[in-house]
Amino acid sequence: MSSSNDLELLLLTLVIFAGSISTVGFPVEVGHLDLDHDDHEYDLDRLMVFGRGFFDGSLSVDPADLHRASVDFGGGQATPAKLMAVLRPGSVNDVVKLVKAAYESRRGFPVSARGHGHSTNGQARPYSSAPGIVIEMSNYNNKNVMTTMMKPPNVVIDGGDHRGSYVDVWGGELWIEVLKASMEHGLAPKSWTDYLYLSVGGTLSNGGISGQAFNHGPQIANVHELDVVTGKGELLTCSEEQNTDLFHGVLGGLGQFGIITRARIALEPAPQRVRWVRVLYSNFHDFTKDQEYLISLHGKPNSERFDYVEGFVIVDEGLINNWRSSFFSSPRNPIKFTSFGVNNGGVIYSLEITRNYDESTSHAVDQEVEALLKKLNYIPSSVFTTDLPYMDFLDRVHKAELKLRSKGLWEVPHPWLNLFVPKSRIADFDIGVFKGILGNKTSGPILIYPMNKNKWDHRDSVVTPDEEVFYLVALLKSALDSGDETQSLEYLSNQNRRILNFCDEAGIKVKQYLPHHSTEEEWKGHFGEINWERFVKRKVEYDPRRILATGQRIFAPQFDSRASSSL
Repeated sequence: MSSSNDLELLLLTLVIFAGSISTVGFPVEVGHLDLDHDDHEYDLDRLMVFGRGFFDGSLSVDPADLHRASVDFGGGQATPAKLMAVLRPGSVNDVVKLVKAAYESRRGFPVSARGHGHSTNGQARPYSSAPGIVIEMSNYNNKNVMTTMMKPPNVVIDGGDHRGSYVDVWGGELWIEVLKASMEHGLAPKSWTDYLYLSVGGTLSNGGISGQAFNHGPQIANVHELDVVTGKGELLTCSEEQNTDLFHGVLGGLGQFGIITRARIALEPAPQRVRWVRVLYSNFHDFTKDQEYLISLHGKPNSERFDYVEGFVIVDEGLINNWRSSFFSSPRNPIKFTSFGVNNGGVIYSLEITRNYDESTSHAVDQEVEALLKKLNYIPSSVFTTDLPYMDFLDRVHKAELKLRSKGLWEVPHPWLNLFVPKSRIADFDIGVFKGILGNKTSGPILIYPMNKNKWDHRDSVVTPDEEVFYLVALLKSALDSGDETQSLEYLSNQNRRILNFCDEAGIKVKQYLPHHSTEEEWKGHFGEINWERFVKRKVEYDPRRILATGQRIFAPQFDSRASSSL
């Protein structure tokens, strides 16, 4: 019997058994596929023995595992996921076996790869009329589970060609582990996300951005090679030289063309320390002018530019003194808007910049930073500076996570909205959103910083505004059950819709980062006509039955009862 037929029999067993599972207390539906021989009964022991014999890893139908795989960081999904099982792969062959079986099965079933589950709208879970299977790529979700794929990243120092040093890493590995492994060799990836407890495959499927993107580009611009399991169950190595279309399709491709099982990431010498500076602005024009000037220095020598440029918007005076901005002050010495000449109810903009250095060059840091700061037009009395090890800076958000977890404020709904806004309209966005829709209260940090379009490869699947400079605006909201209507999930979700409607009515051609759309028309508008045609062509080529990443709601599976091409 072929491996595909073996797995179909296993899944038949699984679905039959799943019907007897009690899911009381879990927002999960475990349904039946309309398969033959549904009068057979199998007990759990026989099922799990068969599963262990077929996979190098493990296949679970435990309600707790199904529950965990059905929710994500966003936490706002109104409908439960239909799950048959969770696969924890013990080898890349497990991923190949499962996807190939889904592709070749007469009835079919959707397959979703899940890393740390940090999606915000259910993208990492199946969305289909038929029950699906989640591949849990990262063992971080369950520390009691280890598989043979969860091994340290392989760091290669000076690979012998023009690409230099690199690290080969399993697609489900977290960036924090990549950092730790590479730092042992005095190396580090060039481009980051602000939060490191995300999977490599997850961020590369979206873009991967942070304050280094103006200089090094997003994370997808720093990948040499990928191993990908396509929607046909084919394991292909792809790069600029091999399977090039698949390589660029997968980068920023929202998981639509394949599951990343290995990534080769470019490395550079890691600095030892970081000079971290924050300055404040009350004038939005001065703030954006300075940010745009700083990212224009990306081609300059290290001593003549900053290594990281971000910013954030403070519309709520209380925000400047809480955990998100504890950099500025201590609880015993709170900062007041009025101390910077800003009236109550105004808006403050914070520029966040860093200069990397080693102990051997520390003598020059003060002079270099001061020379750069002299060219900026911030509020003179608002300079806040600290020094810390490079790894501590990169992992800074995790400290905030631990504080929130200790207060029970981490595992709450997160109705985030991330937008790429064209430089030409960022001032209109400020007036309409920061000074308009948001009022003087927010429920989380608001990031804002510019990027250079020439650092993005137009062949990749991700789309950006059609201007040479564009801004990320990230409204990182947390919905709280505090009795305050403005903190509720419904209010914050409606606020997101108001922001999108404002942009549409004002003709501000934003693009969503980590996009969430529900109709074909919306997805066509997101990609634009030419990019949409390319995206559909790649889908037909690499996932013709549309079984992968159905949680993105771009394409309905071919076996789905719905006839439209989008969900």
